[in-house]
Amino acid sequence: MNAVAAAEKSAVLMIGAAFGGGFYAGQILVNGQAFGLIVAPKAEGEHKDSPWNKSTKMVEGAQSFFDGRANTEAMAAAGSALAKWALDLRIAGQNDWYLPSRDELEICYRNLKPTIDENWVHRHGENPSSMPVGYPYTEKHPLQTEVEAFQDGQPEAFDEVWYWSSTQHASDAGCAWYQDFNDGRQTNVHKGSGSRARAVRR
Repeated sequence: MNAVAAAEKSAVLMIGAAFGGGFYAGQILVNGQAFGLIVAPKAEGEHKDSPWNKSTKMVEGAQSFFDGRANTEAMAAAGSALAKWALDLRIAGQNDWYLPSRDELEICYRNLKPTIDENWVHRHGENPSSMPVGYPYTEKHPLQTEVEAFQDGQPEAFDEVWYWSSTQHASDAGCAWYQDFNDGRQTNVHKGSGSRARAVRR
């Protein structure tokens, strides 16, 4: 299925609907093309706390805010065990899973937020790659997802912890972006830190 057809199909899906081996999370623009973003099932597609990479060297090709697939492939080539895990996943007949970019991970939080907690509002949540474009969070928005399976304590819910994106920090080779699924904070942290990861595909 080409990108346009996939985007048209995803546009009629409900957030959280089972689709493509996982659950529909929203739409992402990658190099001007729209794609439906699919979150992997938690039991098979979530990784326990792990470093982004043990090396703090700059990983060429892992700076994209929207192309998690390209980032993940670059990470794996640089020796990231976490990236290799994602690329090796085989779930429901699908073999093109990867670690979400910063903007893809933001879509997951915005549309599948697990908690009723207030959001962190200091310029967090801007997302020029999402469809529609995402604007900074307010304390009340985004709200907890209406998708019951993704609400706090339910089988598919993101935990109230930090999740890695595959986006390396552009000005600090030792750090990469991650997002807190408790209140939505987006920041960078040392690549050797242990954080959770959830695979996606598009």
